[in-house]
Amino acid sequence: MAAEATPDEAARHAEKKARIKAARDRMMAEKTGEKGLVLVLTGPGKGKSSSAFGMVMRAISHGMRVGVVQFIKGAMATGERDFLLTHFPDLCEFHTMGEGFTWETQDLARDRAAAARAWAKARDLIRDERNRLVLLDEINIALRYDYLDVAEVVEFLGTEKPPMTHVLLTGRNARPELIEVADLVTEMTVVKHPFRQGIKAQAGIEF
Repeated sequence: MAAEATPDEAARHAEKKARIKAARDRMMAEKTGEKGLVLVLTGPGKGKSSSAFGMVMRAISHGMRVGVVQFIKGAMATGERDFLLTHFPDLCEFHTMGEGFTWETQDLARDRAAAARAWAKARDLIRDERNRLVLLDEINIALRYDYLDVAEVVEFLGTEKPPMTHVLLTGRNARPELIEVADLVTEMTVVKHPFRQGIKAQAGIEF
């Protein structure tokens, strides 16, 4: 049990936190801009899609329409897709358009065709200004393997994305061109992962 603070300790603590609050308030007062963001979640660690779907739920909680396109994931059922389509079909348009993991398909032409179809759907969702957030899940994988032209994706985001639409792109190994134009980039790192201990992917955690 922590020792009770003395009056002097309490006073010093309050003074320190007051200074921090004043500095924080000044900083926040300067942040008045608002725009549709390009957000990239990348890196080798777990949590990219999980974080992205957290933002999807956050947007829905504000009554915003969202669109989701999954580029690599195939037809396997996932908790996030089932939940969103069951409970929020009026606010979430969800398209799973991948063929599964690239080492499973082993067919370059097929993978490229699937990525092209997914990118066409993504463009439609982004152009529709009713959608305030569009998640392009695992698009970074498609870009990494050149299933899509990164220059085309970057140009589209710069010229055709509506000003107040947020576009969220996930997947490891984000291309430098995409990182350059993004407003936010977060890289997930690996510290520990149960897979290395022989634990398989589990419902509620990975899918």
